[in-house]
Amino acid sequence: MLEDLTTAAFSSPAWPAAYPQGYAVVDVETTGLARDDRIISAAVYRLDARGEVEDHWYTTVNPERDPGPVWIHGLTSEALEGAPLFQDIAEEFTARLRDRVLVAHNAVFDWQMIAREYARAKREAPVRQRLCTIALSKELGLPLPNHKLESLAAHFGVVQRRAHHALDDARVLAEAFRPSLKAAAANGVRLPLHECRPLTEWSDRPPAARIGQQAGYGGYRPGSWRPARKRPACPYPNPGRFEAGGRLKQGMRVAFSGDTSVERDLLEDRATEAGLHVATSLSRLTSLLVTNDPDSGTSKVVKARQFGTPIVDEAAFGQLLADVEPASEG
Repeated sequence: MLEDLTTAAFSSPAWPAAYPQGYAVVDVETTGLARDDRIISAAVYRLDARGEVEDHWYTTVNPERDPGPVWIHGLTSEALEGAPLFQDIAEEFTARLRDRVLVAHNAVFDWQMIAREYARAKREAPVRQRLCTIALSKELGLPLPNHKLESLAAHFGVVQRRAHHALDDARVLAEAFRPSLKAAAANGVRLPLHECRPLTEWSDRPPAARIGQQAGYGGYRPGSWRPARKRPACPYPNPGRFEAGGRLKQGMRVAFSGDTSVERDLLEDRATEAGLHVATSLSRLTSLLVTNDPDSGTSKVVKARQFGTPIVDEAAFGQLLADVEPASEG
């Protein structure tokens, strides 16, 4: 059991030498949750090695399309019409993120949205590690009723003024992260840091309506604004599990977990084109799990360990894709 967090956070002068030298607490608001959705506002609070606030920054971003769920983020087409494009703020954003750990609530989402925007702009996101405050709260054993930002904020007495506004959400998160970081340091807790792999390829789908070209919200409705990606069914039977040192075979069921340096949908498309079945979940029938972070503890990784499903990283999978064995005839 950890010491009382309030006492522990401020009573110990020791600071773990392995902790990062700076943090960028980030929140982005977006047009939706899918791979082709865009950032419409972003905020960054820069914190030093011990969690002291250095400065903050906020911008709106013209997504060049319908703004999506206005009822959530409040940013209309009119409000975004004169906002800069992402490529116009990329340099400033880079300066805010460089040489710092990206901190966010559900950090994989913010990281993926940021990485995609950089890839669209033909740039590389300057982030090498991320820290999710949900994961940190679990490491600290905080008695939270759920993993919402508002619950984390309430635990530390931080008042939210405007939920789903990037600047206020980033402020709230920074103020909740600071005592969390101090408590972790005082108790010698290993921070849940994860590697971030910048996207190296990008391919946009046909563009959605640009701002001002379409009235309303482009078909977005509450509860229905996350389009699903449908792929053709794999025509080959599942030949079973992949064996180390062997070849992939058409029909094998492949699942993916975590960040990839090649944009996930492109990687999945390549697998489909090679005759593999891309699975959205992991079961005893899954032939192979592809992940760059086998120690992440995601549900897919945990199940793969339980079922004995083979695991390879993205680089190894790319090599295997170059020589996929044809499905058996008959």
